[in-house]
Amino acid sequence: MEAAGTERPAGWPGAPLARTGLLLLSTWVLAGAEITWGTTGGPGRLVSPASRPPALPSLLPRAAENRWSEELASARRAAAPRRRSRLELLSQASRGEIPTEAAGTSPEGARWVRGIPAPSQAGSARRTRRAQPPSTLERGDAWATAPADGAKGSRPHTKGSREEVKAMRTGGPAATEELRLPSTSFALTGDSAHNQAMVHWSGHNSSVILILTKLYDFNLGSVTESSLWRSVDYGTTYEKLNDKVGLKTVLSYLYVNPTNKRKIMLLSDPEMESSILISSDEGATYQKYRLTFYIQSLLFHPKQEDWVLAYSLDQKLYSSMDFGRRWQLMHERITPNRFYWSVSGLDKEADLVHMEVRTADGYAHYLTCRIQECAETTRSGPFARSIDISSLVVQDEYIFIQVTIGGRASYYVSYRREAFAQIKLPKYSLPKDMHIISTDENQVFAAVQEWNQNDTYNLYISDTRGIYFTLAMENIKSSRGLLGNIIIELYEVAGIKGIFLANKKVDDQVKTYITYNKGRDWRLLQAPDVDLRGSPVHCLLPFCSLHLHLQLSENPYSSGRISSKDTAPGLVVATGNIGSELSYTDIGVFISSDGGNTWRQIFDEEYNVWFLDWGGALVAMKHTPLPVRHLWVSFDEGHSWNKYGFTLLPLFVDGALVEAGVETHIMTVFGHFSLRSEWQLVKVDYKSIFSRRCTKEDFETWHLLNQGEPCVMGERKIFKKRKPGAQCALGREYSGSVVSEPCVCADWDFECDYGYERHGESQCVPAFWYNPASPSKDCSLGQSYLNSTGYRRIVSNNCTDGLRDKYSAKTQLCPGKAPRGLHVVTTDGRLVAEQGHNATFIVLMEEGDLQRTNIQLDFGDGVAVSYANFSPIEDGIRHVYKSAGIFQVTAYAENNLGSDTAFLFLHVVCPVEHVHLRVPFVAIRNKDVNISAVVWPSQLGTLTYFWWFGNSTKPLITLDSSISFTFLAEGTNTITVQVAAGNALIQDTKEIAVHEYFQSQLLSFSPNLDYHNPDIPEWRQDIGNVIKRALIKVTSVPEDQILVAVFPGLPTSAELFILPPKNLTERRKGHEGDLEQIVETLFNALNQNLVQFELKPGVQVIVYVTQLTLAPLVDSSAGHSSSAMLMLLSVVFVGLAVFLIYKFKRKIPWINIYAQVQHDKEQEMIGSVSQSENAPKITLSDFTEPEELLDKELDTRVIGSIATIASSESTKEIPNCTSV
Repeated sequence: MEAAGTERPAGWPGAPLARTGLLLLSTWVLAGAEITWGTTGGPGRLVSPASRPPALPSLLPRAAENRWSEELASARRAAAPRRRSRLELLSQASRGEIPTEAAGTSPEGARWVRGIPAPSQAGSARRTRRAQPPSTLERGDAWATAPADGAKGSRPHTKGSREEVKAMRTGGPAATEELRLPSTSFALTGDSAHNQAMVHWSGHNSSVILILTKLYDFNLGSVTESSLWRSVDYGTTYEKLNDKVGLKTVLSYLYVNPTNKRKIMLLSDPEMESSILISSDEGATYQKYRLTFYIQSLLFHPKQEDWVLAYSLDQKLYSSMDFGRRWQLMHERITPNRFYWSVSGLDKEADLVHMEVRTADGYAHYLTCRIQECAETTRSGPFARSIDISSLVVQDEYIFIQVTIGGRASYYVSYRREAFAQIKLPKYSLPKDMHIISTDENQVFAAVQEWNQNDTYNLYISDTRGIYFTLAMENIKSSRGLLGNIIIELYEVAGIKGIFLANKKVDDQVKTYITYNKGRDWRLLQAPDVDLRGSPVHCLLPFCSLHLHLQLSENPYSSGRISSKDTAPGLVVATGNIGSELSYTDIGVFISSDGGNTWRQIFDEEYNVWFLDWGGALVAMKHTPLPVRHLWVSFDEGHSWNKYGFTLLPLFVDGALVEAGVETHIMTVFGHFSLRSEWQLVKVDYKSIFSRRCTKEDFETWHLLNQGEPCVMGERKIFKKRKPGAQCALGREYSGSVVSEPCVCADWDFECDYGYERHGESQCVPAFWYNPASPSKDCSLGQSYLNSTGYRRIVSNNCTDGLRDKYSAKTQLCPGKAPRGLHVVTTDGRLVAEQGHNATFIVLMEEGDLQRTNIQLDFGDGVAVSYANFSPIEDGIRHVYKSAGIFQVTAYAENNLGSDTAFLFLHVVCPVEHVHLRVPFVAIRNKDVNISAVVWPSQLGTLTYFWWFGNSTKPLITLDSSISFTFLAEGTNTITVQVAAGNALIQDTKEIAVHEYFQSQLLSFSPNLDYHNPDIPEWRQDIGNVIKRALIKVTSVPEDQILVAVFPGLPTSAELFILPPKNLTERRKGHEGDLEQIVETLFNALNQNLVQFELKPGVQVIVYVTQLTLAPLVDSSAGHSSSAMLMLLSVVFVGLAVFLIYKFKRKIPWINIYAQVQHDKEQEMIGSVSQSENAPKITLSDFTEPEELLDKELDTRVIGSIATIASSESTKEIPNCTSV
């Protein structure tokens, strides 16, 4: 779940102002308190998740408004073609080949012939590239048709010069005389290579401006150079402060304390060093402090100027109570941008911090603690269960979290720090995404993308507590911002509550709607009656209307496509078009002076428009990639415009910044004369155009209407504003005034309550899924509750009397109800729990009396708990299982009217850590092979085994740890087993050689090998290869007919396999008996101690044939008992039988196994090099000599089924999962 931010205060660092040659849309900047970011939550802000720093989630809560992300440093530098130098521009201007305005032509005065993209094209082309002056200009009437301020050229005269004509009609300047504004220009010398800048303008009676320019290397991803500039005269002159911060110090970010703008923080680039520079005198002097961590973002306390939170690159949260001089670690594994300061009046402690903490198992939890007391014992969890990652939002009176169970998300809200309650959306909305748009005026606006939506969202509004939501508008258009974040096109008009604009998708067309009562009623915008020429506009609703672009600029250095101010209520300026749908090509600029009721067009191309002096004057600058040197000023709400020059040379504008505050008489324009020139800072002072102070005669009143209806949000409002054309200044001491009186409540003052839907204009009827007769589960027998009539008064509506009593909820007694819809679930939604760990269960009931219903929960392991009502179990019931297995958890609810039961089958497992696949080294084709998996620890409850053979794409799945398989073809086959236990999945892989026949023999080694045996698989494999090479070297047996496998454990032993040749022709010539010749050769070499290898210098290892021995069967005492004699006779009989079988083995076809020994390979575990002293040791002396058996050849076996692995004792104990 995401949340929208509000106005960005000065505490934010300035995002880079890139050299793009146009008013930026692609990077973030901060320039004083008037610069806004993000989305509404406050009047005049775009309700859009996109308006946020790049590294933050799509929407940020208001509490995070002072935070900035380190990843802003990776903002892209827009591509820009080569610009001509200043000398080239001057020389061309002298020949009439540069866009000058000496003749005073209007913005529509001429058109370029070629080479320049038309400014009226889609914003993407215009905002991503800075064009250079054209190489060819149509000559002839050069001065008369030379384009002004990047205007289109060579337009028919009847269509051009509209603003000029208007100015002349209203007594504006003639074309032969140019008005000029007092301005000064300052070049940041030495910074021509710097491609980013951050600006802070304190405003509010402060003349200090700070500018941080830097060279950001996009290949390295870091800042390589920086310069810090400071002005104390509103930008007339600047002083370079590199020597005061350190000539070798490379700065990356600029922060300003939002509660005391005299306090400044500078961060060094983390690629160079980790340090912070602090100033307490508006950047005049600095103190440098080294840090032990790298800061990614900062969050200043909204009240305490010295309290700061710092989020590090390694996701740790630090706190400082002395403005960054000393830091203390608060917590680790904090989710990015999910930490918040306390809210005054709601949280008990001012230093309380809300944060979302991630755990090692991939879950997140909501915790709170104080900055100086954030130990494990002092942290508290207001929400006991785990929450979804990046879902915590703390904003105003509300706290929001999200919990996903079974793939379905549920949302919870805490109002004024009360217990969390589940948010109630219409039953079948089934949201897949939610954004908190606004929490103003004790109400939540939420944009919800439902299961059947892709590029649109539905707008829902809540009751005061933020629990019950009703639909306000469907299918609001959404899009992706420059950084991939979601933009929801909803805009709240500043200065007048209840007015919203929204772009709705209707039959694949996007249309703009307006509401005056917080979304209860919407209507299309009426197009202007006349166009710029004064010709009538034929636009008939609903087929044709006015459509607006509702996207605030992501760059505070431009005004954005729509703008309104609290200080100028009713005044709205926006870019849009007239037609059947919203267009991105044929656009103009429109203005409303009465809160959106009526509109006028003021430009037919895109302009940036700023408000001066409480909205008494408007300043417009054309949005163009071409150089400009003029501004347009209007004192009559856009009816007429005067053109003023603000610079002598045309300037490629990178951005413009208006002084923070309400008076706003000073503007700074940032730009370049050419691509390689220094940053030019042009200070424009508007004070001279305000001829005098305003008097009472300069004001008039206007009434807010909604299509002629004077009652808006339950009251009549009369605003006072400056008369259009009054060229007077209000000053800082002015305070706007409004007169209001309540209205009698009417239908439009009420919206449908939760569970009801609007039919027709005013009737609210229950939805098919809602039972209006069902009281709340909190309603206990004998109590009373408010039963909704289907209507609720719009939040913040001030109407009185009238229909208020008719639509108000009625008090009724709570009826008794039997429990129904009982559910039992785990807090994380999983059906698997770990043995020895807490399993938390939640019991839910759809209907019934929570206070008078008894609850019993049987955990299935012989333990059960009972509760008299639901109150003690709201946060869940915890239980620890001491053994693994599958348990049936039973919930039983009962009151005097009935009962209900629910079941849950829980798998309790012990964490699986290792699996070892036990397979033979060699197998016979078309014979069953027994394969098994050994899992550690041994007692894990229910496990699932996935067996993969060869190149099979589908596994065999069993609940047993062993499986039988038949290989149909010879060759090397791969076997993989995967073992699933809960959410853990581990695997092991082995290879097996499959042949028609083979022989094998056990091998042993000289005792010195055991001392060097670390008992790990890699070592055994390498020793097997060494033995194989030694045998080949001595006997010259073909390499492909020998396989040596070393067994785990001690003493070190191995098995030698003699395989048939791989060549089919040679195999057909021979038979199984031919292997005996190879066996004889190998045995001779082994018995003569010819097979040996050097393990390391001085360590020679000899390989032997392992001899089997029979244990003594007679007692060694003087007297022989009768039982001993019987045992001796038995041995003789068995020996005789073995001898006869051996002598006649080739005549008995059904005997093909001589002395098969089942060798069970124990689990392979990586142990330490040094063996345990308690490990059992077996030496060669434990085996008897060959002559004690019948024949040496008895040790050689022709095995017709499987050669198995020799059993050996593991040197490590395999523990069970112990009980807790």
